[in-house]
Amino acid sequence: MIITIRNFEDNPNVKVKEELGPFKVVEFQRELSTDRASAQAAYFASEMNVRRRQLVCDVGQSNITVQAGAMQWMAGDVKATTGLKGVGDFIGKTIRGKVTKESAIKPEYTGTGTLVLEPTFKHILLLNVGDWHQSLVIEDGLFLACDSGLKHKAVVRSTLSSASLGGEGLFNLGLTGQGTVALESSIAREELIEIELDNDELKIDGNMAIAWSGSLDFTVERSGKTLLGSAASGEGLVNVYRGTGKVLMAPFLP
Repeated sequence: MIITIRNFEDNPNVKVKEELGPFKVVEFQRELSTDRASAQAAYFASEMNVRRRQLVCDVGQSNITVQAGAMQWMAGDVKATTGLKGVGDFIGKTIRGKVTKESAIKPEYTGTGTLVLEPTFKHILLLNVGDWHQSLVIEDGLFLACDSGLKHKAVVRSTLSSASLGGEGLFNLGLTGQGTVALESSIAREELIEIELDNDELKIDGNMAIAWSGSLDFTVERSGKTLLGSAASGEGLVNVYRGTGKVLMAPFLP
């Protein structure tokens, strides 16, 4: 059986923004189905890069794991499964979902067709986990989809201070292996800063990092060695990344 999809990727109003692995990001250039009352707002939104985007997945290349509820439509021999491999796997995923604030059970899609996720006004980033020392840690709420061959794990902060002082949870979602992950970000890729460390350290005032290599040691510390030093510098706590790896950082908070 062959399925032909017309007026989607071949639509002049749809631009393929990025491709990596089994994923493709499409972007709608303008809101064509708007009325007179909202036309002006839609025009200026498009001019400021506020556009609808969708993630298109080629399930024939790889089984795809997605955030729960993200599927919009699928065509071809595509089947949705729970991705569970037994009772132990269910318990592990449930616990990991609670501590990482991600959906406990992420559906896995298999087959040979096309899977398209719900449109979003956010930016969709495609990252090759292999380029991040085969281990990537992501901030809460950014996961959208990935190759099912990637392993998920809850990454515990190296010290309790990373959570208690930083005002965040104790865990982040980590992905390991070879494959592609799609993240849903409020910041455009063109504005993100990538910093590579070689047995060095990076200090960031605020939660600006959206993803980093799992090989890095992440803590939250005072900006100065003492309370007086922190007060003198005008800063309080900073996120510190040490070791060898990469950090993907936003230049500002959205």
